[in-house]
Amino acid sequence: MADEELTPQWYVAHTYSGYENKVKMDLEKTIENRNLQDQIMEVCVPVYEEEEETESGRKKAVSRKLFPGYVLIHMYMNDDTWYVVRNTRGVTGFVGPGSKPVPLTEDEVRKLGMHSAPIPCDYAEGDQIVVIKGVWEGTIGTVQSINPGKQRLTIVVEMFGRETPVELSFDEVKQAD
Repeated sequence: MADEELTPQWYVAHTYSGYENKVKMDLEKTIENRNLQDQIMEVCVPVYEEEEETESGRKKAVSRKLFPGYVLIHMYMNDDTWYVVRNTRGVTGFVGPGSKPVPLTEDEVRKLGMHSAPIPCDYAEGDQIVVIKGVWEGTIGTVQSINPGKQRLTIVVEMFGRETPVELSFDEVKQAD
């Protein structure tokens, strides 16, 4: 474990069943408290798209976990990050032989719809951008802040006569014409 990874990769941590979201929240809090945002970029619990389910005559939206008992983590693998993840309450270990974590391959990452290669950010604060994916698709906003480590930016959109911040990933937006 002594040699550090040169690029961040996606790793899979095994958790107690039903603890995936708790592990995600605890890890994100630890990352913030220990100032590790530049080493652990993202913690993800993959879910299926929300489905409508009828319960007691009422329809409600539910999301199902894609991999129950697992959390995906985009990070540089080193002694510090390994220790933080491994010692998070609810984590039973990394996926891999013995105690050596094995990163997901580029093909596996692509099939999950995630990015391991950084997306270039051609935006600056104050730029006008258009949302090209998701619920905000077609919305025009102004870049308020950029987080290259997490590959995310915050834009301000006007909603109900008020300016509202919306956080999006780099691949969800493009420069306005």
